[in-house]
Amino acid sequence: MVLDLTKYIAAIPDYPEKGVIFRDISPLMADGAAYREATNKIVEYAKSKDVEMIVGPEARGFIVGCPVAYDLGVGFAPARKKGKLPRETVEAKYALEYGESALYMHKDAVKPGQRVLVTDDLLATGGTIAATIELVEKLGGIVVGTAFFIELDDLKGRNKIEDYDIFSLMNY
Repeated sequence: MVLDLTKYIAAIPDYPEKGVIFRDISPLMADGAAYREATNKIVEYAKSKDVEMIVGPEARGFIVGCPVAYDLGVGFAPARKKGKLPRETVEAKYALEYGESALYMHKDAVKPGQRVLVTDDLLATGGTIAATIELVEKLGGIVVGTAFFIELDDLKGRNKIEDYDIFSLMNY
Protein backbone atom coordinates (compact mmCIF):
# COMPACT_ATOMS: atom_id res chain seq x y z
CA MET A 1 0.00 0.00 0.00
CA VAL A 2 1.34 3.44 -0.96
CA LEU A 3 0.69 6.17 1.58
CA ASP A 4 0.01 9.80 0.76
CA LEU A 5 2.91 11.23 2.75
CA THR A 6 1.58 14.79 2.48
CA LYS A 7 -1.08 13.78 5.03
CA TYR A 8 1.71 13.38 7.59
CA ILE A 9 3.17 16.88 7.21
CA ALA A 10 1.80 19.55 9.54
CA ALA A 11 1.56 23.10 8.19
CA ILE A 12 2.10 25.70 10.90
CA PRO A 13 1.29 29.22 9.70
CA ASP A 14 3.34 32.21 10.89
CA TYR A 15 6.15 30.10 12.37
CA PRO A 16 8.93 30.97 13.07
CA GLU A 17 7.77 34.39 11.86
CA LYS A 18 4.71 35.97 10.30
CA GLY A 19 4.14 34.99 6.67
CA VAL A 20 6.07 31.71 6.88
CA ILE A 21 4.35 28.32 6.70
CA PHE A 22 6.51 25.84 8.62
CA ARG A 23 6.36 22.29 7.24
CA ASP A 24 6.71 19.98 10.24
CA ILE A 25 7.83 16.39 9.65
CA SER A 26 7.12 15.34 13.27
CA PRO A 27 3.78 13.65 12.41
CA LEU A 28 5.52 11.68 9.64
CA MET A 29 8.22 10.50 12.05
CA ALA A 30 5.61 9.66 14.70
CA ASP A 31 3.78 7.29 12.34
CA GLY A 32 5.78 4.11 11.83
CA ALA A 33 4.24 3.23 8.47
CA ALA A 34 4.70 6.74 7.05
CA TYR A 35 8.29 7.05 8.30
CA ARG A 36 9.08 3.61 6.86
CA GLU A 37 7.48 4.52 3.51
CA ALA A 38 9.46 7.79 3.26
CA THR A 39 12.69 6.05 4.26
CA ASN A 40 12.12 3.17 1.84
CA LYS A 41 11.60 5.56 -1.07
CA ILE A 42 14.93 7.24 -0.34
CA VAL A 43 16.59 3.82 0.08
CA GLU A 44 15.37 2.82 -3.40
CA TYR A 45 16.73 6.06 -4.83
CA ALA A 46 20.07 5.48 -3.07
CA LYS A 47 20.28 1.94 -4.45
CA SER A 48 19.82 3.31 -7.97
CA LYS A 49 22.86 5.54 -7.36
CA ASP A 50 25.12 2.79 -5.92
CA VAL A 51 25.61 4.84 -2.76
CA GLU A 52 28.49 3.91 -0.45
CA MET A 53 28.03 6.59 2.24
CA ILE A 54 25.27 8.86 3.52
CA VAL A 55 26.00 12.40 4.75
CA GLY A 56 23.46 14.63 6.47
CA PRO A 57 23.62 18.04 8.12
CA GLU A 58 22.51 18.40 11.70
CA ALA A 59 20.04 17.78 12.96
CA ARG A 60 17.23 16.73 10.70
CA GLY A 61 19.60 15.35 8.08
CA PHE A 62 20.39 12.69 10.68
CA ILE A 63 16.68 11.78 10.92
CA VAL A 64 16.55 11.13 7.18
CA GLY A 65 20.03 9.75 6.58
CA CYS A 66 20.62 7.35 9.47
CA PRO A 67 17.77 4.93 8.74
CA VAL A 68 18.71 4.99 5.04
CA ALA A 69 22.34 4.16 5.88
CA TYR A 70 21.21 1.41 8.24
CA ASP A 71 18.95 -0.17 5.62
CA LEU A 72 21.68 -0.04 2.96
CA GLY A 73 24.39 -1.33 5.31
CA VAL A 74 26.57 1.73 4.62
CA GLY A 75 28.02 4.38 6.88
CA PHE A 76 26.61 7.74 7.89
CA ALA A 77 28.71 10.87 8.40
CA PRO A 78 27.32 13.98 10.10
CA ALA A 79 27.92 17.55 8.98
CA ARG A 80 27.80 19.54 12.22
CA LYS A 81 27.95 23.04 13.64
CA LYS A 82 31.15 24.48 15.11
CA GLY A 83 32.52 22.76 18.19
CA LYS A 84 30.46 19.58 17.88
CA LEU A 85 33.13 17.28 16.40
CA PRO A 86 36.12 16.25 18.55
CA ARG A 87 38.71 15.46 15.88
CA GLU A 88 40.31 17.37 13.00
CA THR A 89 37.70 18.80 10.64
CA VAL A 90 37.13 20.54 7.32
CA GLU A 91 34.82 23.57 7.13
CA ALA A 92 32.34 25.02 4.64
CA LYS A 93 30.72 28.43 5.19
CA TYR A 94 27.33 29.43 3.88
CA ALA A 95 25.15 32.51 3.91
CA LEU A 96 22.18 33.01 6.18
CA GLU A 97 19.51 35.67 5.84
CA TYR A 98 21.54 37.86 8.22
CA GLY A 99 25.14 36.74 8.40
CA GLU A 100 26.97 33.51 7.89
CA SER A 101 27.21 30.03 9.37
CA ALA A 102 29.45 27.03 8.84
CA LEU A 103 29.32 23.25 8.83
CA TYR A 104 32.14 20.86 9.68
CA MET A 105 32.99 17.23 9.02
CA HIS A 106 35.78 15.04 10.33
CA LYS A 107 38.65 14.91 7.84
CA ASP A 108 38.32 11.13 7.56
CA ALA A 109 34.51 11.00 7.33
CA VAL A 110 34.43 10.36 3.58
CA LYS A 111 37.02 8.44 1.59
CA PRO A 112 38.29 9.82 -1.74
CA GLY A 113 36.17 8.44 -4.57
CA GLN A 114 33.37 7.30 -2.26
CA ARG A 115 29.86 7.63 -3.75
CA VAL A 116 27.86 9.82 -1.37
CA LEU A 117 24.17 10.63 -0.97
CA VAL A 118 23.45 13.89 0.89
CA THR A 119 20.16 13.80 2.80
CA ASP A 120 18.05 16.29 4.74
CA ASP A 121 14.43 16.70 5.73
CA LEU A 122 13.87 19.78 3.61
CA LEU A 123 15.34 21.63 0.64
CA ALA A 124 14.60 25.32 1.14
CA THR A 125 17.16 27.92 0.02
CA GLY A 126 19.84 25.29 -0.58
CA GLY A 127 22.57 26.91 1.52
CA THR A 128 22.96 24.10 4.04
CA ILE A 129 22.97 21.41 1.36
CA ALA A 130 25.44 23.33 -0.82
CA ALA A 131 27.77 23.59 2.19
CA THR A 132 27.36 19.88 2.91
CA ILE A 133 28.17 19.04 -0.71
CA GLU A 134 31.24 21.29 -0.51
CA LEU A 135 32.46 19.36 2.56
CA VAL A 136 32.01 15.98 0.85
CA GLU A 137 33.92 17.19 -2.21
CA LYS A 138 36.74 18.71 -0.09
CA LEU A 139 37.22 15.21 1.28
CA GLY A 140 37.30 13.70 -2.22
CA GLY A 141 33.84 12.16 -2.15
CA ILE A 142 31.57 12.06 -5.19
CA VAL A 143 28.06 13.39 -4.53
CA VAL A 144 25.87 11.11 -6.65
CA GLY A 145 22.60 12.55 -5.39
CA THR A 146 20.65 14.50 -2.81
CA ALA A 147 17.43 13.35 -1.16
CA PHE A 148 14.77 15.18 0.84
CA PHE A 149 11.40 14.49 2.40
CA ILE A 150 10.22 17.97 1.33
CA GLU A 151 11.21 20.59 -1.23
CA LEU A 152 9.91 24.17 -0.93
CA ASP A 153 9.67 25.18 -4.59
CA ASP A 154 9.21 28.91 -4.01
CA LEU A 155 12.56 29.23 -2.16
CA LYS A 156 14.42 27.91 -5.23
CA GLY A 157 17.02 25.88 -3.32
CA ARG A 158 17.22 23.60 -6.35
CA ASN A 159 18.99 26.41 -8.22
CA LYS A 160 21.87 26.40 -5.71
CA ILE A 161 22.51 22.67 -6.25
CA GLU A 162 21.34 22.36 -9.86
CA ASP A 163 24.46 20.44 -10.92
CA TYR A 164 23.45 17.54 -8.66
CA ASP A 165 20.68 14.97 -8.90
CA ILE A 166 17.80 15.96 -6.61
CA PHE A 167 15.18 13.56 -5.25
CA SER A 168 12.27 15.00 -3.24
CA LEU A 169 9.33 13.03 -1.89
CA MET A 170 6.99 16.02 -1.58
CA ASN A 171 6.95 19.51 -3.08
CA TYR A 172 5.24 22.58 -1.66
